[in-house]
Amino acid sequence: MQHLTLFTLALTSIATICLAKSPYQSVLQHSRIRGRQHGPNVCAMQKIQGTDKKYFTNCKQWYHRKICGKPTVISYECCPGYEKLPGEKGCPAALPLVNIYNTLGMVGAATTKIYSERAQLREEIEGPGSFTFFAPSNDAWAALPVEILDALVSNVNIELLNALHYHMVNRRLTSEDLKHGSAFPSMYQDFNVHIHHYPNGIVTVNCARLVKTDQHATNGIVHVVDRVITAVTNDVHTFIDTDDDLETLRTAVAAAGLTQMLESDGHYTVFAPTNEAFAKIPPEMLNRILGDPVALRDLLNYHILKNMQCAESITSGTPLETLQGTVLEVGCDGADMTLNGKAIIQKKDQLGTNGVIHYINELLIPDSAKTLLELAQGSVVTTATKLFVDAGLSAHLSGSEALTILTPQNDAFKEGVSMSGELKKLLKNHILKEQLSSRSLYHGQELETLGGINLRVLVYRNSLCIENSCIAAHDKTGRFGSMFTVDKVLTPPMGTIMDVLKADDRFSLLVGAIQTAGMTELMNQAGPHTVFAPTNDAFSALPKADLNKLMGNRQELASVLKYHMAKEILVSGGVGSHTRLKPLQGEKLELNMRNQTVYINKVPVVEADLMATNGVVHAVGAIITPLPPKVDREQADAPVSSKGMDSRIGVKNDDLFQKVRKSLSSRTMTRVQ
Repeated sequence: MQHLTLFTLALTSIATICLAKSPYQSVLQHSRIRGRQHGPNVCAMQKIQGTDKKYFTNCKQWYHRKICGKPTVISYECCPGYEKLPGEKGCPAALPLVNIYNTLGMVGAATTKIYSERAQLREEIEGPGSFTFFAPSNDAWAALPVEILDALVSNVNIELLNALHYHMVNRRLTSEDLKHGSAFPSMYQDFNVHIHHYPNGIVTVNCARLVKTDQHATNGIVHVVDRVITAVTNDVHTFIDTDDDLETLRTAVAAAGLTQMLESDGHYTVFAPTNEAFAKIPPEMLNRILGDPVALRDLLNYHILKNMQCAESITSGTPLETLQGTVLEVGCDGADMTLNGKAIIQKKDQLGTNGVIHYINELLIPDSAKTLLELAQGSVVTTATKLFVDAGLSAHLSGSEALTILTPQNDAFKEGVSMSGELKKLLKNHILKEQLSSRSLYHGQELETLGGINLRVLVYRNSLCIENSCIAAHDKTGRFGSMFTVDKVLTPPMGTIMDVLKADDRFSLLVGAIQTAGMTELMNQAGPHTVFAPTNDAFSALPKADLNKLMGNRQELASVLKYHMAKEILVSGGVGSHTRLKPLQGEKLELNMRNQTVYINKVPVVEADLMATNGVVHAVGAIITPLPPKVDREQADAPVSSKGMDSRIGVKNDDLFQKVRKSLSSRTMTRVQ
């Protein structure tokens, strides 16, 4: 019964939240639910430690106990419109309904009440009518610069009265009426006040946060805000055009042809780089971008959001789309607004009629405005970047050629790698002769390099590889080229599989076995093939008599060798937890990856990815034999026929092969263990 009651309560709570009409009401309802145990009309509030900032709590904040990365403490207070009664639990009494003037004194806006009387506004907000008053809190007035406050209170009949009238709308507006992006004419010369109602429940007016909402009065409604707001008369472009700190930005906007857009109707957020921010960029790079209209437009559009984001609306990191098409992580760290995790915003919330400006002291450069060399610098491929420069390839990576660079991660290189003629040649084959996107690559596609060879694209279920190098991170798309970060240094194909085996002394016995079995032509055919090549040590592990007998039986030798081959190309990066290959003879090969080592039927690969023009070779240190069949528990004690075991690689059940198989099996298992 208790479980049923709890379930019913949970459903009721969910239904209550779902029925809320706006993000603010949803958060308010959640705060009511969290405060319910403390009595009627009690709301849970989260206060950032060390500040006076309080918020109604949503689910995420409730469980994380953090806002803007800072820990919070929970307090339980009367929900808007209610008050405590002596001896009663919670907040059972509705606030008395009085006029706006008297309501100001009851909701933490006593300073606004005092200034209303000084400006001879009292009679108006006590009398008939239906007003909305966005009333600055006591702390908001205290936070005003002294010179501004002095100017207001020294001319109460004009300046102060105008300021207060700008906080008023001549109609009743509840939080439900304060829709995102709406604007209402104020009572000061009909200048609009601008409303933004965010998905996290925060509501702002001219970027001031509503901290106490929906305080009803007989002649209107009061919303307490956290700052004194001023009339907005200029658009975003006018701000940029008249501020000497934004002179370089002004020039860039004109050169990129963005003036008209920043003068048009909209709800933009502009992160405006100051002259100081532009001065931090190397002159060569800055001049290149300023002289390239396409790169310049991308650069500027990367600083502009498609919607209006006031600083007070941010309570945690949020990815927001820019006009350039990518995203910026807009967040906060305590009182600081952050961009991509950095506190680079110097001045916040400069409001225009069509958006808001935040001044920043660092330039944000998108990938699309960078050269290939710039893309590579400062990332996880610093070793490769230095080697490309040392190899004399800077001109290709800094110019306007359409290229794609394959940049191995730092840990792909051996320590102390130094430049050589062979390495220069190899690095040239890491640069492809066209700008590509990894999303457009397909299996079997061939890509030409600056070094003059073709590389194959290999598509697997969970990886995308170019030869032995598999893509390890998202593409970076620059102004003229793209960068693929790969997990290994590329091994270009050099000759056929037979050529690869002949060139390596470790495979001399295997080469002889292939020739004896009459498989040389097969190893030179177009393929593709994957060959698990036993080294000389693998053959030497066999008893000499058994090895001689195997080598003397061409048909059985060919069967064993074909069990080590598959008619497809599989590099190590394409091996997953349960990968299977169909060998040229036999049922299956089972592969998996453990501790960065590939295993085939539990035999470890000693060196992977020896690339050939017709496939790939993986060196193994033991002869591969079929795995024991998997049986049900009821059949676990039943004898397994040796004939069935042998048939899995398609050879005759004679004494010679039985000896070889048993010898290989026992030695392989010993190695694995």
